[in-house]
Amino acid sequence: MKAKINQAGLAQLSVLLIEDNNHMRILLRTLLKAFGIRDIQECAEGGAALESLQLRMPDFVVVDLAMAPMDGLQFTRAVRSSEDQMLSVLPIIMCTGYTERRRVEAARDAGVTEIVAKPVTPAKLFQRIEEIVLRPRSIVRTPTYNGPSRRRHNSPDYLGPWRRQDDTDRGRETVAL
Repeated sequence: MKAKINQAGLAQLSVLLIEDNNHMRILLRTLLKAFGIRDIQECAEGGAALESLQLRMPDFVVVDLAMAPMDGLQFTRAVRSSEDQMLSVLPIIMCTGYTERRRVEAARDAGVTEIVAKPVTPAKLFQRIEEIVLRPRSIVRTPTYNGPSRRRHNSPDYLGPWRRQDDTDRGRETVAL
């Protein structure tokens, strides 16, 4: 059984909300407040959000994909490539209406922690917040990727096929691709 988070427990969290559409920003702010979160910083685009992060570090970010001049993917890449260790591991929830496979993969490859599709429902947003609070993923750093581990589930009963070189240290053979 999955653990559930008590909404009262969210009151201590701080959030940076990055959304260029004022109506969507109001909706997301209202949902976050309904969850008990009171410390909400807001920015209308990624560049302003990066400046805001220099002044105060939130517990997580909710960011839109399509904004100008800096969109959510550029913002995420800037956060993940930061020299500041605390900033580079910041959980990022991307909120987007662009749910085509190529865009979701681009968000994943940029280092987004969770994705929630628009239209946003309270249940979907709350579930993504639960994931980053109760089941945080470790950050992976490679020459081509900085972001959360894509292995969401670690099942000891899974018998393969393994595809990564480091899977051999788990006592099973790696499958060559």
